[in-house]
Amino acid sequence: MGNRLSKIYTRTGDSGTTGLGDGSRINKDSLRVEAMGDVDELNSVIGVMMTEALPNKLVEPLTQIQHDLFNVGGEICIPGYVILQQSRISDLENVIDELNSQLSPLKEFILPGGTKAAAYCHLARTVCRRAERKLVELHRNEKVTDISLQYLNRLSDLLFVMCRVINKEAGVNDVLWKNEHA
Repeated sequence: MGNRLSKIYTRTGDSGTTGLGDGSRINKDSLRVEAMGDVDELNSVIGVMMTEALPNKLVEPLTQIQHDLFNVGGEICIPGYVILQQSRISDLENVIDELNSQLSPLKEFILPGGTKAAAYCHLARTVCRRAERKLVELHRNEKVTDISLQYLNRLSDLLFVMCRVINKEAGVNDVLWKNEHA
């Protein structure tokens, strides 16, 4: 692969527009750019989470997820472009099922916290939900792939399960919500 990013600044966005992967230009505050930004932020939060000590069984799936999120961003950046395959949804579901089978059933709501890694994972989960909401909003106005929508929905579920696994493997209890008004 050649030097794809040989020049970092182009000055083409100084007027408040940005270029999409198909060569068209749109406003930087458009829904499409916001959706790309939320997916990029999610990928970054997962990157921060991965700087913490994590159970080995989470590293490979998280690395694949980062690549998948880059692909989701590509699909958003190039209207009509499809790269993420349906098999990735099944892969997420398989990881969810495998990890969740090792956890005790939930009886209470969980608050973000426990270990630092789990707290970062909860942050990733909430950013994922925001990215999903933004993509749904974009989908109401412009076409986006159903696979990307499904992927973000399953990913937030997986991240929740991963939060629990991280705490369990570290020997730290999840932070349970206490309803003091019940």
